Amino acid sequence: MVCALEVNLGGIIMRNIGIDVKSPENTCNDKDCPFHGNLPVRGQVFEGIVVSDKGHNTVVIKREIVSYIPKYERYEKRTATMVAHNPSCIGAKVGDKVKIAECRPISKTKSFVVVEKTELTE
Repeated sequence: MVCALEVNLGGIIMRNIGIDVKSPENTCNDKDCPFHGNLPVRGQVFEGIVVSDKGHNTVVIKREIVSYIPKYERYEKRTATMVAHNPSCIGAKVGDKVKIAECRPISKTKSFVVVEKTELTE
């Protein structure tokens, strides 16, 4: 797994971010884009559903966490919301299922970046 190789696809320079995701078809000039900018991606990778995209280049992700409670021999379901950077080349909208990866802190609350749209809503 090589992290920082640059791939030239028809004049478009895209970085290999080290995660097995599909590269975006669009290009952008965002310095905080893991593919076209210089934002290093490391750490945890989560999947969730976009519940809000009102902020500038920002999305709010909701993901469900299922855990087993041995005392009651049952499962509990919790939801967690996370704020992530949304590069313009990916452009996730409300209802999209996305994959987010951990990165350095971009702002006070953003420490994740959207790296792939896995399912689209019509």
